[in-house]
Amino acid sequence: MRRPTRIRLLAIFAVVVLAAPTTWLRTPPAEDFRPILEITPVEIGRDRIGELAIEGVWELRSTNSHFGGYSALLALPDGRLLAASDRGRFLRFAPPSAAPSVPEFGAIGGEATENKHAVDAEALASDPAADRIWVAYEGRNSIVRFGPTLVEGESVSPPAMRRWSSNGGPEGLARLPDGRFLVLQEGRPDWSEQRHEALLFPGDPVEGAAPVEFRYAPPAGYRPVDAAPLPDGRVLILHRAVTLGLPYAFAVRIAVADPEEIRADEVWRGREIGAIAAPLPADNFEGIAAVPRADGSVTVWLISDDNNAVLQRTLLYRLRWTP
Repeated sequence: MRRPTRIRLLAIFAVVVLAAPTTWLRTPPAEDFRPILEITPVEIGRDRIGELAIEGVWELRSTNSHFGGYSALLALPDGRLLAASDRGRFLRFAPPSAAPSVPEFGAIGGEATENKHAVDAEALASDPAADRIWVAYEGRNSIVRFGPTLVEGESVSPPAMRRWSSNGGPEGLARLPDGRFLVLQEGRPDWSEQRHEALLFPGDPVEGAAPVEFRYAPPAGYRPVDAAPLPDGRVLILHRAVTLGLPYAFAVRIAVADPEEIRADEVWRGREIGAIAAPLPADNFEGIAAVPRADGSVTVWLISDDNNAVLQRTLLYRLRWTP
């Protein structure tokens, strides 16, 4: 190998290593479980992305040892948001538009562990009253149904999910208004067209319902990372792309899709309604939640996973979409 070629390859390798999201991790502080959450506005230079109006962007910070790494988001009936992390932790908090309340931090299942493979929560769903909350775990390709305290749960590993990669399993989970459940795999797309395995359960997957199996095609270069149901039966789907570099960059696209168009063994697609990328505040957004408004529009919340990295932040977006 010629020396210039070797040097170029080493340089490329160095960029990839330095740009990995797990590089430059923060040093873990001493354990702190105080219910402290700072929500600070972030300056933005525009007020729309596609069909969505930007109503605010905030950065979340906390010294609480459970904080960070949020990869799923759920809107609760009382106006609060529930975020779940890939470390198996949760945060219930009042966003800027809700009545103030003390944030609640904890471990899903009641006991904290650093075994990420066992507790990597990537998606959330709930019934209308949030009396039952479903958590999708990527590492073990399972879905667990909890009560509202998120302590004791019932687990299922659907046969259709057992062949999914342990690092590319269920990333999107949505309980539709009619009681069906949608599950989207992050997966590893093929080289011809990105198609991710997906399931549509006729009822609660924990009860053993057999799903319709199909494939989902996200925007080119993106992967589905979360989903949120809409009152009319459609779903919002959050997609993320990562560009390696110094620094690495994230981009997001949001699409709306109709589950009534799902057919067994066929490809399902959505329609893009908005995108987030630099110069807007952009990070590793992995959680989306939708809240209907009285005027027929929808509040869309997004939360980012900071990967516990010094170059990343936990950002919260509030968007408004009129279907």
